[in-house]
Amino acid sequence: MSTLKRSFAIAFCAAVVGLAGCASTPGHNNYFDDAMVTARVKKAIYNEPALKVNEISVTTENAVVSLSGAVKSRNDRTKAAEVARHVEGVKLVKNELKVDPKVQ
Repeated sequence: MSTLKRSFAIAFCAAVVGLAGCASTPGHNNYFDDAMVTARVKKAIYNEPALKVNEISVTTENAVVSLSGAVKSRNDRTKAAEVARHVEGVKLVKNELKVDPKVQ
């Protein structure tokens, strides 16, 4: 009886794992797609030579990226939104960055 229960449990786990892999279709804006977009935007902002700031927070929901935090100038604010717009998977950018000349 114990072997039967163990076999059933293994089969059940295999079925759940198999179905979970099918549940996530790329391009349908699920949690993992948004997480990937967020990571790409953060990397793009970090790699942009004109933007050496640590005060930018990036969140993504349904491929809509929100930028928040503080930057040194209006040019930095505009540049951060421009960089985010050019990242693959971004539909729209909400630029909520504040300009604060004291930001390093």
